[in-house]
Amino acid sequence: MAKKVLALYYTQTGQLADIVDQFTAPLIAAGASVEKLNIKPVNDFPFPWKSEVFFDAMPESVKGIPVELQPFSFKEEKYDLIIFAYQPWFLSPSIPATSMLKHEKVKQIMRDTPVITLSAGRNMWLNSQEKVKRLLADAKAKLVGNVALVDRHHNLVSVITIMHWAFGGKKDKYLGIFPRPGVSDEDIQNASEFGKIVLPYLQAAEWNGMQEKLVAAGGLEIKDDIMFIEERAGRLFDLWANAIYGKPGRAFKLLIYKYYLLVALFLVAPIVLTLNFLVFQWFFMGRNARQKLYYAGVTLKK
Repeated sequence: MAKKVLALYYTQTGQLADIVDQFTAPLIAAGASVEKLNIKPVNDFPFPWKSEVFFDAMPESVKGIPVELQPFSFKEEKYDLIIFAYQPWFLSPSIPATSMLKHEKVKQIMRDTPVITLSAGRNMWLNSQEKVKRLLADAKAKLVGNVALVDRHHNLVSVITIMHWAFGGKKDKYLGIFPRPGVSDEDIQNASEFGKIVLPYLQAAEWNGMQEKLVAAGGLEIKDDIMFIEERAGRLFDLWANAIYGKPGRAFKLLIYKYYLLVALFLVAPIVLTLNFLVFQWFFMGRNARQKLYYAGVTLKK
């Protein structure tokens, strides 16, 4: 009997749809029945973004506030595997992604079902994946794999190019000299290689060892400097979200947050990272190695 696979995702730009297509292509070629659902909010987020709309999404993204989704249904009552594809927003799963994971129909279909998470973002996915892990655990789903595709360019370069894409709507070379933003075409095409790794585990309904093979094949990369930023920025984003959500002066606070973020990215982060590289990281090599091993896996901290 053909294996039944469900791929759930949300996309504004189409990038994640392309990744899902490539990832699932080997499964389809092997005879699996793959159902793909691009689930959208009733009031969808615009693309290209307007700056004020983009930053206005921060508090709800960080706090995991769901929105109403457009009606959807599943063809099957049960699946052998669910692929949950999402994008990080503000070091958290996007609002549509969180809304799916908190939707009763999605929670019901995920219960006791193997799930592979597949994310595509700029370069920071650790905090968002931890939140996704918790939501999957709440749904009683079985997380068996994770692939995180990112923009491989330098952190500050990717900030510039992603803003060009997000606010201009064009995935081209900014000023003709910067690299193309987002996940590279090569990495999108290469997502099929991860699907090939998943295939025998799907056919055997046995998932032990799969995540290690995905990591070895380049399914994710954890850089020391990005991990250092994320572990500290995540706490700061929580403070900002708590100070803004449901409180007076939202528009003014979001304006301050916008400029705080730009200063933090372009001025503070390079200085802090340099100090960490020269001084602090040498005292925490063991801890960093353990953290990287944890983030590369699919378990959830107690």
